[in-house]
Amino acid sequence: MMKSVFFLVIGLLASLGAHAADNPAIPLKHISLDLSDKAALYRGAQTFQAMCETCHNADNLRYERLAQDLSLSKTQLDQLLPPGAKPGDVMHGFMPAEYAQQVFGVVPPDLTLIARVKGADWLYTYLTSFYADPAKRWGVNNAVFPGVGMPNVFAAEQGVQEPIFTTVKLPDGTTEQRLSGLKAPTIPGNMPPAEFEQQVRDLVAFMVYMAEPARMQRMHYGPYVLAFLLLFTVLMYFVKKEYWRDVPKGNKAT
Repeated sequence: MMKSVFFLVIGLLASLGAHAADNPAIPLKHISLDLSDKAALYRGAQTFQAMCETCHNADNLRYERLAQDLSLSKTQLDQLLPPGAKPGDVMHGFMPAEYAQQVFGVVPPDLTLIARVKGADWLYTYLTSFYADPAKRWGVNNAVFPGVGMPNVFAAEQGVQEPIFTTVKLPDGTTEQRLSGLKAPTIPGNMPPAEFEQQVRDLVAFMVYMAEPARMQRMHYGPYVLAFLLLFTVLMYFVKKEYWRDVPKGNKAT
């Protein structure tokens, strides 16, 4: 028992430390997602396949489960299936791990549970917060993940934002330049801003679904469960009334 409590405390402290270290230069953008919008989730799945699955895996989600949850037609499912893949296959990335290691220096992580680890707001802000940084290998950096080794896969759609730096005075009297915001791309992307933001929102919605597909079932059965509990409560109330109807008041339990 004491060991369990000890490791629980250690885990909580580690979690708090991780959150404290995750201090982005810009505030996270809050987004509202509607996971009942299956059309948006399907668009997000298409974006995931086009933009993310090139390098990343989602090995805990199978295409057939995706098709079942989103009520996809055979044609829609076939459009998602890579050449040679079957509905029972997992969403495995197209880039071999050895090649990814050579290109990026590390194998890109599996993204199945990333939405549960980081949250929807973090993902949305991260995907929309790349900015020009010629000093980096891919020519970009990220406001919420400084030094990220990933290129900006949405550069063509969004354009490349420019950073805004602020001079900050340190306790020792010296100063340093810190990122304080982002400004619109000098060369705009090929998508209007509203359309681009919707594309990323659909992608994040899909990643939230992907991290916990059972949520779709809970959302479906939840109203029925609540209705049953309400009906059961009413029935038990009348049963209680009937049970105590013929019992003298002075003999009832208090």
